[in-house]
Amino acid sequence: MAQKSPALENVTIFSGSAHKKLAKQMAAYLGIELSPISIKKFSNDNIEIQLGESVRRKDVYIVQPLVPPTSDHLMELLVMLDIARMSGAKSIHAVIPHYSYGRSDKKDAPRISITARLVADMLVTAGAQHIIAMTMHSPQVHGFFSIPAEHLTAHSVFVKHYRQQDLRDTVVVSPDIGNAKRASKLANALEVPLAIGQKQRISDDNVNIGSVLGEVQDKRIIIFDDEIATGGTIVELAQRLYSAGAREVSVACTHGLFLKNAKKRLDAIDQITEIVTTNTVPVRKKKRPNNLVTLEVGHIFGEVIRRTIEGESVGELFEFWPDS
Repeated sequence: MAQKSPALENVTIFSGSAHKKLAKQMAAYLGIELSPISIKKFSNDNIEIQLGESVRRKDVYIVQPLVPPTSDHLMELLVMLDIARMSGAKSIHAVIPHYSYGRSDKKDAPRISITARLVADMLVTAGAQHIIAMTMHSPQVHGFFSIPAEHLTAHSVFVKHYRQQDLRDTVVVSPDIGNAKRASKLANALEVPLAIGQKQRISDDNVNIGSVLGEVQDKRIIIFDDEIATGGTIVELAQRLYSAGAREVSVACTHGLFLKNAKKRLDAIDQITEIVTTNTVPVRKKKRPNNLVTLEVGHIFGEVIRRTIEGESVGELFEFWPDS
């Protein structure tokens, strides 16, 4: 827990319905209470939200990862931002641990929206003056925001976790070129080699791994990706690695969503010894893979909030901050 600063007396933290437990961890790190909020849904599916205390001339932080039901949670976030704006808040900060629309970061088919940019514009219009998010799908999503945005990393908690293990004959594997820089940073920190898969996405839950560039035979593998949704990429890559002679596989991702039948698919792969994720998103018990390890990141968000209030740099907590 950070030592409470007098500047924090002016801070209020609200949580939408997506992940109140994580919001409480952030508030506890700062030594303050999570502020009350009322969220109701009418028979016509409209929502009504009321902030439970005054925000006039306050620094307001609203915590809401964009997780299923994603559109409902996005609407909650937009309404909360609008309330803070209309109620005279001094500053308004949207804390979005998982920015799921970041996957729609390019126009790779005719007549589709670059939804990551659209949602960024909506957040600003609603009243957000500052965005705090973690491990967005690609670096360019950061640039879609016309307001200050902190693109944070969970790198430190993964390094701490894996440094407690025997890393002899270990290789970090990125599923594709797009994630290679992120995976390379972990490999460098752990002082192990990097290998890269050649992934082609066929559908939302079906991919093809053409080959793996790098030596994996008789190696212990750490597959490192930004998120696991349906588990299609991980299952295909793990099987490809096993066929290439890999000894065992550990899987790590920042956002463990485990949608559809991901649990069943992952539990069926005997070579996967552990699945390591963070608590940026909540995972229901029936959706949790049997060998899941969850690392907490509430302290990272809490520290960024503290540094923001104190006027300190948060650069070293950025996703693509250079290795020291």
